[in-house]
Amino acid sequence: MRLLTSESLERPVERGEIVYAVAVSGANILRDMREAVINTIGGRMTKYEALLDQTIARALDELAARAHAKGYDGVLGIRVVHPTITNGAIAVTVTGTGFRFSGQASA
Repeated sequence: MRLLTSESLERPVERGEIVYAVAVSGANILRDMREAVINTIGGRMTKYEALLDQTIARALDELAARAHAKGYDGVLGIRVVHPTITNGAIAVTVTGTGFRFSGQASA
């Protein structure tokens, strides 16, 4: 499965429909308290960084699974849309356009 931020490939492709996925991860109370202290005094919020990284990876994995289920060879023009940390949770939405390499039958 090819996941690409570019809008095109050097090979001819047949574009399909929009494919999207959402992943939401909850932050726990201890992580929130630790990050609140760091936010107050300054510094890297490494626990939130790690949680955000995991959540984006999960969203991209789900995007690939949805594209595969629709018979696509990959997804073009992927965008990670407004990852937010709010109310003890991290939400990530990813979108793109499914594609098939030209001349191939759908799976």
